[in-house]
Amino acid sequence: MRFFARAATLMSTLRFRLITLDLDETLWPCMPVIQAAEEALYAWLRMRAPRLADAHDVATMREHRKRLMQDSPEIAHDLGQIRRRSLLSLLDAYAYPAALADEALACFMDHRNRVTPYEDVLPNLQRLARRYALVSVTNGNSNVSATPLRGLFQHSLTAVDAGAAKPDPAIFKLALALTGCRADECLHLGDDPWLDVQAARALGLTAVWINRDGRSWPDELPAPTRTVTDLHELTAWLDGEAEDDGDGL
Repeated sequence: MRFFARAATLMSTLRFRLITLDLDETLWPCMPVIQAAEEALYAWLRMRAPRLADAHDVATMREHRKRLMQDSPEIAHDLGQIRRRSLLSLLDAYAYPAALADEALACFMDHRNRVTPYEDVLPNLQRLARRYALVSVTNGNSNVSATPLRGLFQHSLTAVDAGAAKPDPAIFKLALALTGCRADECLHLGDDPWLDVQAARALGLTAVWINRDGRSWPDELPAPTRTVTDLHELTAWLDGEAEDDGDGL
């Protein structure tokens, strides 16, 4: 009984109540998944829209989306909408029905969600979820409920939900509002120095940089509160923070 009473006291005195986490390159490798999804989409187009596929390859379709983002800044944060509008435009240019765009997008998203989390992610998120509210925040368009991390987050937010992409603070503000937490009660973990660390701490969040591959921190930015190489290190640090809080009781 004394153990459980102490655990409850520790929970009530934790420095953080909420942890927000980026997804792509933070919890799973992104580029191999995107590349595989784009190849799968292109193979689908070869079968269903061969005239389009004869005129374009994966690279030129990517350039088409980039131009669309530049020309339509009001929806640039909505990667799904950008991809759909690009497909609609290309299909129309080669006299294919617009209905194929949704089928093509469904093919892409099926493969987009076939992510493989880093080996440290699942066990540590399971541990952290018992102590903190977890919210994923991403500029991407993955559907967490279709990945191996389903059920671990209280909320899974995208730039579409927030109406803007990081470094805009909107997605962090939404996470705080949904969980009823203050900025100083939130820790953010992400791999991008600008979109994650700088964006989060500009709003008053504590930001931890996850640097899995030994990159250099940008000279023009103040150093992050902490740098970790994986979630094992993050969990160990938070365990130490909790112990320090408990010792002061």
